[in-house]
Amino acid sequence: MKVKNIDIFSPYIIVAAILLYLVLALGAYQYHLRNLEFVSNETFFVVFFGTLFFIIGVLTPKILGKFNLFSSFNISNRIKKENIKNKLQESKLNYILNEKVILSVVLIGIFLQILNIYLLGGIPLFSGYLKAKATTDIWRVSYLIFLPTINILIAKYHKRWYYVLFLIGLALFASTGYRTTTMAILISVFITVYYTRGLQFKHFLIFAMITAIIGIAVGYIAVKSIEWQQWTLNPIQLVFYRAGFTLMVLDYIVQMKGATGGAMLYNVFSAGHPRFIVGDVALGYHACITSTIFGPAMFDFGYIALAIQMFILGFILKLMHLAQKTVGEAFTAIYAIIIAHTLIWIETGPTDIIVWIFYLLAVILLVIFVRNAGKFSKADSKS
Repeated sequence: MKVKNIDIFSPYIIVAAILLYLVLALGAYQYHLRNLEFVSNETFFVVFFGTLFFIIGVLTPKILGKFNLFSSFNISNRIKKENIKNKLQESKLNYILNEKVILSVVLIGIFLQILNIYLLGGIPLFSGYLKAKATTDIWRVSYLIFLPTINILIAKYHKRWYYVLFLIGLALFASTGYRTTTMAILISVFITVYYTRGLQFKHFLIFAMITAIIGIAVGYIAVKSIEWQQWTLNPIQLVFYRAGFTLMVLDYIVQMKGATGGAMLYNVFSAGHPRFIVGDVALGYHACITSTIFGPAMFDFGYIALAIQMFILGFILKLMHLAQKTVGEAFTAIYAIIIAHTLIWIETGPTDIIVWIFYLLAVILLVIFVRNAGKFSKADSKS
């Protein structure tokens, strides 16, 4: 298979990213950055176990499709695809996604983020104290509405000046000093463009380099700006160290699996602070600590919870991947958002309620897709 024919952003990119993350962590252990040591064999098994169930989740729609289950997602005929698109365009969904409506919401999201920075009294990227206060309710609402609408706007309406709005939003969220939101905006918009504009592999390579530079720069500046911490690592070493440290946190959790008994999950959906629980319980000091995509489920309930979580993520991502290949536009935009955030979760862990809201939105879109595709799937399977 030629490289240009590979669907780079299929759900399997999560597996590739997990392997890359392990390589970075092993590099940190090999050179003992800030005295990091190798984690236990069980921790590597947890990574393998979780990844395996993610792959099973991704494969499940295809397997069940052979028994005419999920046949709505196996639309291969061009005419059938056009029928589904036309059906969706006639639905109420298309009125909600009106260009003027979406553009207005994008502008509201940008305004709210400007207001948030103004009320903070400075740029959080350059101050640890301001960064600690940056994630206000205004910030949350701003991100919750800006990320999906800017992706939908770019996916549905091909106007170049919309990319200016994307860059403005990217700069504003980068100024808060949080890599997660910066990377999510950057990666999701690129994935949206990748699918809706038919980009080539060379564009992916250029994007990968730009993303790495921005991610490293934002992370390094934010860390160096924390007044109460002293760092001697250079920007590249810091990338390796963060991977090694976070995998080490998972190692602590693996030795204490089930210790939190559901507290992590409860805090995710009660607007609590699950990452502080990781610091308090696993490391013994009060700090916001990430624990990889495998950590929170293991900390709460152990292997069974991890298997369920990873299976669900793989399953939903694959269904959305199939749906967006048929319909495009808003489906592509939401798929881009959840796959981008899942990539980021490899380090940070699924502890963000906003991202679960995006997953819920994906499920709602899947239900809409099935309702409109069902009548065409049987005919398609006979053709």
